[in-house]
Amino acid sequence: MNRQVRRVGTVVLTAASVAYLVWKINLSTTLDVLADTDVAWLALSAAIMLVTVPVLAARWGWLLAAHDISERLRWLTRAYFVAYAAGQVLPTSLGGDAVRVLETSRRHAGRTAVVTGTVLLERGLGGAATVLLGAVGFVLSIGRYDVSAYLWLEGVFVFGTLVLGFLFFARSARPLLSRLKPQLARFRVVGPLESFYEGIHHYRGRPRLLGQVFTVTLAVQTVRILAIWAAAKAVGIDLDPRIYYVFGPLFFLVMLVPFTLNGLAVREAFFVSFLGTVGVGADEAFAAGFLYFLVTLLLAVPGGFVMVWEGIRGGTRPRVEHG
Repeated sequence: MNRQVRRVGTVVLTAASVAYLVWKINLSTTLDVLADTDVAWLALSAAIMLVTVPVLAARWGWLLAAHDISERLRWLTRAYFVAYAAGQVLPTSLGGDAVRVLETSRRHAGRTAVVTGTVLLERGLGGAATVLLGAVGFVLSIGRYDVSAYLWLEGVFVFGTLVLGFLFFARSARPLLSRLKPQLARFRVVGPLESFYEGIHHYRGRPRLLGQVFTVTLAVQTVRILAIWAAAKAVGIDLDPRIYYVFGPLFFLVMLVPFTLNGLAVREAFFVSFLGTVGVGADEAFAAGFLYFLVTLLLAVPGGFVMVWEGIRGGTRPRVEHG
């Protein structure tokens, strides 16, 4: 994405979100809500997020192993935590993904396209699992909550997931993609893009692996949505957990939009907008979003310590590949 476009998008989206929050919340009331935070519920939210990190790391390791890239779970978990730390100053979670790609590529010279493919496939499967959870959430909420206004957003993500799945895994998509080669040749990116595409398409012949990764992803997303519920409970929002299976998937997908630093203001604005449709006050909803932000900051702490420690030691040495 063009840097100028991203910068303009960041400014516009952040400004719009901040303006919306200023319009909706009362700062004094919000501070009172935060002052009464139930620490036990907040600790539960943080614990849910922390314990799922090694599971996500193992999932990524399975995808790397399919390309004969072997890494220990300890290092993969470390890479995840470092990515969380980097994500605090880079646009959304995709910034952290770029850090994982960079670090892993340094350890496995010449495998950048493959590593990038594993990370993006991981994101793609995560998006598909999130969309499925959202659909389940809507079914569960029928007759209980009126959230139909968000159906269009869910539909956009469903459509996008289907299109990407077709492009990367359907053999019939190859002739369509080949027609783009002359245009891409002008930018000298045909080679890297072909390697990237083949790296993902490679998994077409590994349906069992894709099924395992998808199942684990679905389980982790199911559990992580409870972290949002716990953060909301910490500020006294008492809603049936089922509503968070509508809210959570949409929230996770919105946070993938590559604008704003760590989802600044967008996260809280989404909390206020969505929870407002089910009768939650703007101040309480904002407070819940802010607490969830603190939980994501906690995820960055281990990675921050790793970055400082390795900086003092001079960094980690790249792995030497043996053919």
